[in-house]
Amino acid sequence: MAALRLALSVFVLMLAAITLSEGLRGVGPKRCCFRFNEKEVPRDRVIGYIRTSQRCSKPAVLLQTVAGRVTRHLCASPSAPWVKNLISYLDTKAIPGEMSSL
Repeated sequence: MAALRLALSVFVLMLAAITLSEGLRGVGPKRCCFRFNEKEVPRDRVIGYIRTSQRCSKPAVLLQTVAGRVTRHLCASPSAPWVKNLISYLDTKAIPGEMSSL
């Protein structure tokens, strides 16, 4: 009888630990990219960027672009040379202490 109680107690504690750890993970990333824009985006159309969450299956950069009054987000590969240059350009253009609107 004592062995059964011990086994049940261990099972309940393990279940509680798993439930707690899953609950602390949150609902997951807000945005992930699965396909990337291959064409280079003109600098004057990009107003900001953010990197996707590390929990996404593929690392990506979301570029916030404007064309007229329309704002869009494009997925780009962070390893693409044109994306690296664009990020460098945007970082030097940013005002210190100012946060991106993304």
